Amino acid sequence: MEMAGLHTYADQHSIIYSPMSKDPSGFIRIQHDVMLETFYQALLRIGFSEEKALQCAEIFATNSLEGIYTHGVNRFPRFISYIRSGYIDIHAEASFKSSAGCLEQWDGNAGPGPLNAVKCTDRAMQLAKQYGMGTVALANTNHWMRGGYYGWQAARAGFVFLAWTNTTGNMPAWGAVDGRLGNNPLVIAVPYKQEAIVLDMAMSQYSYGSLDLYKTKKEKLPTPGGYDTDGKLTDDAEAILESRRALPVGFWKGAGLSLLLDVMATILSGGLSTADISKQNAEHALSQVFMAIDISKLGNFPLIEGSLNQIIRDYHHSAPEVPGRPVRYPGERIARTRGENLTQGIPVSGEVWEEIKRL
Repeated sequence: MEMAGLHTYADQHSIIYSPMSKDPSGFIRIQHDVMLETFYQALLRIGFSEEKALQCAEIFATNSLEGIYTHGVNRFPRFISYIRSGYIDIHAEASFKSSAGCLEQWDGNAGPGPLNAVKCTDRAMQLAKQYGMGTVALANTNHWMRGGYYGWQAARAGFVFLAWTNTTGNMPAWGAVDGRLGNNPLVIAVPYKQEAIVLDMAMSQYSYGSLDLYKTKKEKLPTPGGYDTDGKLTDDAEAILESRRALPVGFWKGAGLSLLLDVMATILSGGLSTADISKQNAEHALSQVFMAIDISKLGNFPLIEGSLNQIIRDYHHSAPEVPGRPVRYPGERIARTRGENLTQGIPVSGEVWEEIKRL
């Protein structure tokens, strides 16, 4: 598959060098087409087919375009390193194992996490068209990068969507000091107008990708996000990365939710638990669940749009804590960020971009 038009951008080095506001650490702006082409070429060189390279490059570029840099451009070098280390089989694809009506179990066969997730999201929607609700539980897969990508994928097709994944043990249970829980991201998406309402959250106050970004930018976290090595609550990202004691969202509630997400993913997929994954040399062979609901089959479907409009209208009438800073629903800023980054270029650390070009 030829990426017509993109080679011209890359050959002309169409890069906008402009520092990010409030950022002295060497961030630059890269045009979306340049980033997409760069990812594509790197994936081709490492052995992806043209079709898979394009699809995977599009996922990483879209995540970056929409402001999720921690699971887009910043994560790309690690993705390549996992392939080189043998944790990701670029030629493998998710395959069907067994069925229980609207629930299917699949094996990721250690294939690329983003491609497996797209395939399983599509299959969950196909099952939902048949049964009203469809679920695919996936074992032996790799990091899906940004879970919200699959929420948008389903919501734009008209489906309500829920998905979650387990991870390696990187967060302590409430009242503990060692990481036995995963920060197990959860995605909930609902179609809304031309966009969607999409909640994409880890069970830790900040994902480790976000902590890495704050460390790179040498900025404090907006709120405490974990503990330092002395056991004190801190807003210092570097101290949290050193202690590996991220703070569960909602304290004991987030810890409990993390545990149950791991339990459900493990049971439904027949795959590895966080405890099992943590025994490995790296985070791979994860268990994930993808659930789609075809709301067009509901008796109240004609009324849903009006109900959502009423809910969001009331939500937007919230009195802002900071005057002039409106309260936004999950996913609302994506369209604005997408537009800004298309116009101005995608912000990325110059150091990270040089590493990606060397790939």
